Amino acid sequence: MKDKSRHYSYIFLFSPAILLLAACLIVLFPNGVHAMSRQSLSTPEQAEAFATLLLGEDAASLDGVYDLTPDMEKAVTGSGGWAGLAKSLAVLGEPDRIGPAYADTWRGMNVLRVPCTFSAAPADLVFVLENGAIAGLVTDVYTGESETPTEETENIGSKDETESAGNADAAEAQLFTEVSLSVPVPELNGELPGTLTIPEGEGPFPAVILVHGSGPASRDEEVVNLRPFRDLAEGLAKKGIAVFRYDKRTYVYGREMAEDVQVTLMEETVWDAVKAASVVSRQEKIDPSRIFILGHSLGATAVPVIHEQLETENMTAAGFIMMAPTARPLDELMREQYNYLYSLIAEPTDAQLNEKAKLLEELDRLENLDDLPDETAIAGAYVPYWRWLLSYDVLAEAEKITEPCLVLQGEEDYQVTMEDFLMWQQAFGDHPGWIFISYPGLVHTFTKGEKSEGAAVYGRNEHVDEQVISDIAQFVADEEN
Repeated sequence: MKDKSRHYSYIFLFSPAILLLAACLIVLFPNGVHAMSRQSLSTPEQAEAFATLLLGEDAASLDGVYDLTPDMEKAVTGSGGWAGLAKSLAVLGEPDRIGPAYADTWRGMNVLRVPCTFSAAPADLVFVLENGAIAGLVTDVYTGESETPTEETENIGSKDETESAGNADAAEAQLFTEVSLSVPVPELNGELPGTLTIPEGEGPFPAVILVHGSGPASRDEEVVNLRPFRDLAEGLAKKGIAVFRYDKRTYVYGREMAEDVQVTLMEETVWDAVKAASVVSRQEKIDPSRIFILGHSLGATAVPVIHEQLETENMTAAGFIMMAPTARPLDELMREQYNYLYSLIAEPTDAQLNEKAKLLEELDRLENLDDLPDETAIAGAYVPYWRWLLSYDVLAEAEKITEPCLVLQGEEDYQVTMEDFLMWQQAFGDHPGWIFISYPGLVHTFTKGEKSEGAAVYGRNEHVDEQVISDIAQFVADEEN
């Protein structure tokens, strides 16, 4: 993402972790209800029946049945009907169990949520509703084996008072506390709720700001059963380092962002990371001279432009940590991901081969960006977003960084691969202050797994590897001396 533009579809397929799994909005077009006389989608039973057809062999039978908002109608038609749109879900594997569905709210919108399990990974299908019409279809974190989420659990960590970390056991909870802290978003007259995890003691402490990958993502950066940002916050706090994590703008203001077709990585990620650093530097017990920026995936790729924006705001960071940063154009990585995931299918059917071809053909449209209007959607994002990304030379921008940098890579990562890591190492391996570490047996989320598991690896109950946390802590400690 991650996963807000009137014509902004929020697939953010170039999100390595979110690309194939949770918090990936397939289509969201909140532009008013369609006037055609069709059925309203209003009950969990209807949503479950819809999902069953969509994930089966009868997706085409859904065409013309349910009421859609005008832009959703265009999106579905442009995708080749519901059968064409269903192809976006092929990377999750074959459907296994569908439902039971239930009504819910999602980022301020009414939705019908259908938990589903697939051969590669579980996910919820979320139907976004507007006056009974379908305004969007989203994949989100799987909730089928837990209780129906409540506002309290969805917003954990956003209370006004200081609270002990609920995830740790009683002994660990004494090692740090968590305080509600928000990032202002004045252009939207709002804020991004966040959590500052503070070690026990007097301080002042160094602090690490966590920057998400693409797609709408919460402060924990959930990917199915994994919560890598929560792991980092708690693990580093136990080692005497404060950590700030916050809900991403596209997570909090999905509808509002969907009304701005001109959104780029700056609005999605960069400006909020800079503001987060400013907010944290003014907090009690935090040493403002020891603020570190840690980006994961696309957030790591954004580090050079975050560095540039910090300087524009007359701010500096003590150092930068890049976890699985891309070195190549993101459309190239997407092609590589598609090819790899489909290679895991021992005997692909003709339908699966056609699905793969359609996904790759969609990326071919990027070759003619200058001929397309801004509102054209390509692989889930609009032309201005792609234009910015494709003009961004991350390695060239990184040459401007003079602060220490730590680059980390999981060797079993099929989404941002060792090829990217080696490109970074070749470019900056002889630069003073740059450190490179790769980890055998770790995947994109820096949890244990194997590349051959594909997207199913995110269904594990794992935590960020302790060695990764130790290496980050050592990097921060070394820069203090």
